[in-house]
Amino acid sequence: MIKHLSLSLVLAAGLTTAACAREADTPQTSDPDITTLVQDETMGAGATAYDFPDDAWRDLDPEDTLYIETPHGRIVVELAPEFAPTHVERIKTLARAQFYDFLVWHRVLDGFMAQGGGARGNPNHRTDLPSLNAEFTVRRGAELPVSELQDRVINRGSGSASAKAGFWNGFPAGTQTLAAAALTGDGMINSWLLHCTGAAAMARTNDPNSAGSQFYITRGDAEHLNAIYTVWGRVRAGQDAVNALRVGTLGQDPGFVPDTIDSMRIAADLPEAERTPVQVIDTQSAAFTAYLDSLRNAAGALPDVCEISVPTRILE
Repeated sequence: MIKHLSLSLVLAAGLTTAACAREADTPQTSDPDITTLVQDETMGAGATAYDFPDDAWRDLDPEDTLYIETPHGRIVVELAPEFAPTHVERIKTLARAQFYDFLVWHRVLDGFMAQGGGARGNPNHRTDLPSLNAEFTVRRGAELPVSELQDRVINRGSGSASAKAGFWNGFPAGTQTLAAAALTGDGMINSWLLHCTGAAAMARTNDPNSAGSQFYITRGDAEHLNAIYTVWGRVRAGQDAVNALRVGTLGQDPGFVPDTIDSMRIAADLPEAERTPVQVIDTQSAAFTAYLDSLRNAAGALPDVCEISVPTRILE
């Protein structure tokens, strides 16, 4: 059983609202089943060669894949309904209603995030639908597996409390150790998706339960938002388009002309010929475990989870 909470009791202490949001071509090989370049567009340049068997790759579910069209190209976002079901449903509802079409990226801060969903004449533009309850964490058991690769500070802006960090389905995630489930009253623990580069999350006011329609995608360090903003997806292709969005804040920076959200669509609603066939490495596979081992330093330690590329590829 999975339960969704706005704040866990463990995480709530010391976590305060942060000042974030108010309301590339993938290299192909002649035989991708044998050798594939490790590519994670959220990590920028520097792909390295690594062998992954074909059965270690998984396709994105078209029903849980969002296409954001921009003047700089398509952004492909994988949705995470297991962690943020009501936020994912809201994004799908609004995308299918073409709500976001021709709205703008009204607040783009270099090295931080790009916020979209405002209008040229009103940066605070939002849907008339009711506000959403926060889904900062999910309360889970072993049926929603999150790997425990390293100890990590939960929120660098709110003290030194730490937990485990690893991956769920290719999403960087933080979690209480599963061993602690034996000590909880309901046999479950708290987990959350991390604000690594490429995280897609919901904007809100100081009220945790005020998210409506505005969202943001991280372009750099946003660790102070972990577990206090709802992450509902992750960029799988097109982070270069996110990074190319014009920097500025509408209504504050003179002369700033924001880029447009040309459209937002769910992949399942498009003809197959118009879809981007992205595959992601299964982070529960033996091949990914071997890949992680290749990244360990002489002492056996891994890089920070936000610095580990989750390989992706686009099929032709």
